[in-house]
Amino acid sequence: MRFFVTGASGWIGSALVPELIEAGHQVAGLARSDASAAALTAAGAAVVRGTVDDLDVLQEAAAASDGVIHLAFKHDIAFTGDFQGAAEADRRAVDAFGEALAGTDRPFVLASGLAGLAPGRVSTELDTPVVNDSPVTLRAITARAVLGLASRGVRSSVVRLSPTCHGDGDKGFMATLVAIARDTGVSGYLGEGVNRWPAVHRRDAAHLFRLAAEQAPAGSVLHGIAEEGVVIRDVAEVIGRHLDMPVVPVAPDAAAEHFGWLAPFIGLDTPASSTMTRELLGWKPTRAGLLEDMDEGHYFTAPAAGA
Repeated sequence: MRFFVTGASGWIGSALVPELIEAGHQVAGLARSDASAAALTAAGAAVVRGTVDDLDVLQEAAAASDGVIHLAFKHDIAFTGDFQGAAEADRRAVDAFGEALAGTDRPFVLASGLAGLAPGRVSTELDTPVVNDSPVTLRAITARAVLGLASRGVRSSVVRLSPTCHGDGDKGFMATLVAIARDTGVSGYLGEGVNRWPAVHRRDAAHLFRLAAEQAPAGSVLHGIAEEGVVIRDVAEVIGRHLDMPVVPVAPDAAAEHFGWLAPFIGLDTPASSTMTRELLGWKPTRAGLLEDMDEGHYFTAPAAGA
């Protein structure tokens, strides 16, 4: 099959492209820069120049493919104050793909998140996100629209990713926590630090996206989760040990000052299961867990987040 992949040179996409090619598929990847185009060419993928805002480009590439895997999201503006703008751009791209794929029975796989799912208990693929006035839940609305494409002749599925997709080279949440610890001189956790985050290695996540594109029935909700919930205080302990600094609680009223943009996320308790996903697709995560991965040391030798 020939897959069109957005975010193909990104964190998960750069693992997914070789995963697809090694499985015998052809890949065309969206590239918004010369560097991204060069990386895709080196990986053996065809290059489609453009951005997620170029809706005509997206539709043309989708129409020329046997399926679409949509990983791209404007994280650069989402985590610097305009999450709503990023989510709205994502919805426009999804609608464009839906128009191009309607009636084809081709796969369309969307990368989404776990925001709004049953906080405080282990959520499953059957749980529906709570939608409220928060811009973060706009992604849940977009995911719902993708699932609705199943009624329009699209083999659509949504992969809800763990907030932590870790591995060597990660510049996300864990790298940010390391950077905050270096800046403040302490490895902090919010309150008692007993809240839990699901986690998955990026290569296990890439494998799941391939399986979803190949096999997932129309309207499937999948969980990209290898570990149901890693205790955040345990993460702080690993950081403190590697950086040789105190591990301390941060009071809720000091969260914004200490954690910056990460403050709304650091205290979330969002454990989640992937049992149904594993049974449906035969997905078996095999890579290191989060704490083991962090203990390998690459989070502490790589450049700080955003560098």
